[in-house]
Amino acid sequence: MVRKKALAVLAAAGALVLGLTACSGGSSNESTGGAAAGSGEAGGLITIIVNDPANPYWKTEGDIAAATAEELGYEATVGAHKGDANTENTLIDTAISNKSVAIILDPANADGSVAAVKKATNAGIPVFLVNAEINEPGIAKAQLVSNNAQGAALGAQEWVRLMGDAGDYVELFGAPSDNNAQTRSNGYTTVISQYPGLVQVGKEVADWDRTKGHDKMQALLQANPAINGVISGNDEMALGAIAALKEAGALDGIVVGGFDGSPDAVDSIKAGELAYTVLQPVAVFSEEAVRLADTFIRTGEAPETEKQAFDCILITSENVDKMTAPFTYTD
Repeated sequence: MVRKKALAVLAAAGALVLGLTACSGGSSNESTGGAAAGSGEAGGLITIIVNDPANPYWKTEGDIAAATAEELGYEATVGAHKGDANTENTLIDTAISNKSVAIILDPANADGSVAAVKKATNAGIPVFLVNAEINEPGIAKAQLVSNNAQGAALGAQEWVRLMGDAGDYVELFGAPSDNNAQTRSNGYTTVISQYPGLVQVGKEVADWDRTKGHDKMQALLQANPAINGVISGNDEMALGAIAALKEAGALDGIVVGGFDGSPDAVDSIKAGELAYTVLQPVAVFSEEAVRLADTFIRTGEAPETEKQAFDCILITSENVDKMTAPFTYTD
């Protein structure tokens, strides 16, 4: 079900440091890692590792996690791997040497991040994953993600409605190393395949990136000048596609759909360019991951369910004014 309650966003920490730096913990930690689970009190360093804060989605993820950690009595530091598993591994090593009491990680790769999570866990540091999953259960204490299948179905249903059940279209696909990309694409296909009049004439990987979305859209449009729909795995690629379509004077009459609920996507909907976006509740699960880490540190109690999915919300011109802050919907 679409979440109806307000999604409250905590204020960003006043002095977030981008890039992992050595910080002294507020609790006594053993040399192998963080404080023992069930220590009874909060304190120490929580390391937060996101993908790329140049993207407002991942910046919000880091800001909310850091603000929540500091509210609960921890120090927080935020680093970025930018999708590179080697950088992620280095950041994990730094978190271990800094004796972090917990790690909040948006994994770089569904398979490639498994070893890094194991390394932290073996060092005695609990890991809580956000936004993306790894392909091995039982290592991280929790994996908190958007309900990507539900969100993709919401978006595809709206896109089909706007397309009128017929037309040629193209798809922009996210990073293949991220399971979310395939889940969303599968969700789109499940809905769209029910309408034989909708024909996919092109599909390109644009790695969640606006510039790549722009460039791939240019090529797709040159090869398929008669398209009347674009469905995208995220907002950044969709916004890049819109820029390319505008440059070509071809945006009018083409339905472009996004996914994330970013501030720029909200503005684009208000401007009548982006047809819709699907809000991922990143503000909610980023906060929840830190609260679960705090509970584990203080009580030793791990979440009953490792994998937890948070439902998405369809944002259109009809309800876009309820977006009251970045990635925040208030009913």
